[in-house]
Amino acid sequence: MAKKTPRKRFWLELSCGVLGAFLFVLTLITREWIELIFRVDPDQGSGTAEWAIALTLLAVAALSFALAHREWKRPVPA
Repeated sequence: MAKKTPRKRFWLELSCGVLGAFLFVLTLITREWIELIFRVDPDQGSGTAEWAIALTLLAVAALSFALAHREWKRPVPA
């Protein structure tokens, strides 16, 4: 039986998923990190842009984790 060695693609997808999930949770805890890093307030304090960014980050995380799972389950070539 061949040893399973994940490709770079798996690690990239997993990293994107972890980063997206981390930033999503960070956005739920404090929305000000976006303004502090990028020095911009696109919604003038209403929070709409932050929620859109948080939901986008959640979608990126979910998609990245799904792709990483698919890559992990990929059959090992003989």
